[in-house]
Amino acid sequence: MEILHAKVLGEGFPLIILHGFLGMSDNWKTLGNQYANLGFQVHLIDQRNHGKSFHSEDFDYEYLADDIRTYMDHYQLSVANVLGHSMGGKTAMQFGLTYPERVQKLLVADIAPKYYPPHHQDIINALNALNLEHIQSRNEANTALGRYITEVGIRQFLLKNLYWETKDRLGFRFNLDVLSERMNEIGEAITPALSFVKPTLFLRGDRSEYILPQDFSDIKKQFPNAKLQSISKAGHWLHAENPRQFFEFTSKFLIS
Repeated sequence: MEILHAKVLGEGFPLIILHGFLGMSDNWKTLGNQYANLGFQVHLIDQRNHGKSFHSEDFDYEYLADDIRTYMDHYQLSVANVLGHSMGGKTAMQFGLTYPERVQKLLVADIAPKYYPPHHQDIINALNALNLEHIQSRNEANTALGRYITEVGIRQFLLKNLYWETKDRLGFRFNLDVLSERMNEIGEAITPALSFVKPTLFLRGDRSEYILPQDFSDIKKQFPNAKLQSISKAGHWLHAENPRQFFEFTSKFLIS
């Protein structure tokens, strides 16, 4: 049985935070410290095939949700609040729907339970085009990736995963081979037959199209106690683009 890698901050009631596709727990370190200062024990999780967690050929939301149950069992966490962004939001939804007794409050950032067509192919292609055998620094990797991805922020996000596999060779922490093959799983819908009736907060960036106004009626079918709030001046990366308002809305929900 393999246990997810996590960084644990603070003491108090557990708050599990789940990053998005190609992300890692470090993406949430600043906000994690803020939640810890509120009195939560914050578990910044690396999901399978990401960060420092184990690699596996098995990859879908049922596996990802079961990883959270295994993690909680291992660390004797009977119940927790769970917050997830994008892919992590779908993991959080699947976990809440499958193991509702293990979740006190659910927070989902800029993702709905619906199906999303594949839309990460350009990034995956760019990453697969890098020849890390001939790249000797982060700057070289950034230059090479810049031929395919013009947005500086996306390159910086991806290159956070770069590390020295050996003293002579750079590698990515995410499992690029499996994520390339199983990328379609990221957009799959969450099991519609289940429902989660406890307090749930969906957050959307007001410049994002991941949660549309017409999606909320379907959200309420599976999450009848859900409310939706918009983060201003933010797209899909709402927690990074407006962290102050994101923390304000989520902390108010968590402590209410």
